[in-house]
Amino acid sequence: MKLIASLKIWLAIYPSITFFLYLFGEQLAPMPLYQRTGILTLCLVNWIVFAGVPFIDTLLRRLGMETGKK
Repeated sequence: MKLIASLKIWLAIYPSITFFLYLFGEQLAPMPLYQRTGILTLCLVNWIVFAGVPFIDTLLRRLGMETGKK
């Protein structure tokens, strides 16, 4: 069960980080690493928790790939 949860989280995180950095990477590049990391996590943790993983759950449900969660 934890393996499936980690795969769903990865499916939400990887494209989200890639898209975020594509959009804002140049603007964030001059900042120190700790500031870039703070901004990235501040935005993306909320996105992943409230939109990304629920979207993946919905998508898997529609594709008939239930994970046993009720």
